[in-house]
Amino acid sequence: MNRKNLVVLPLPEFESEIGRWIWCLEDVRRTLLEKISGISQQYLDTELNGHSIGSLLYHIALIEADWLYEEVLGGKWNPKIRSLFPQEDRNQDDTLSHIEGQSLDEHLHRLQCVRDELLFHFRTMNLENWRASRSLPHYNVTPEWVIYHLLEHESHHRGQIFQMLAILKRQS
Repeated sequence: MNRKNLVVLPLPEFESEIGRWIWCLEDVRRTLLEKISGISQQYLDTELNGHSIGSLLYHIALIEADWLYEEVLGGKWNPKIRSLFPQEDRNQDDTLSHIEGQSLDEHLHRLQCVRDELLFHFRTMNLENWRASRSLPHYNVTPEWVIYHLLEHESHHRGQIFQMLAILKRQS
């Protein structure tokens, strides 16, 4: 019998506790990438329940970048990362902007660029900074909570994407 070993291990090059959280974040991304591997442009662009898989991928990347740059780093965006987001995240009615015609490779590139930035900044973080509260106009937030939130956020949208893929496959 091939027995699985279900454990969370800290990623190397990170403070141990931070590395465990980042491992979780990376595991959520890994399962998302496995599921969307090779999907068609039609699947990326088809709107179901008001959004498309492409729109959700854009949203996941933008929210990750926004929390990194605004909450953790105090609003200092890397211009290369900023340029990956030419469209606003939401429409005036608060629905997600429809992202259409961008290839899977473009979406994957955006997701990877943002994740590389996040890993870069968290790799050198110590536990004191990890738990240091940042004071923003409407709330105080720690990098630890940001990673928790990003795990929750991407997991939620990953579930939506998996449901959309199941519907699209049944329809084809």
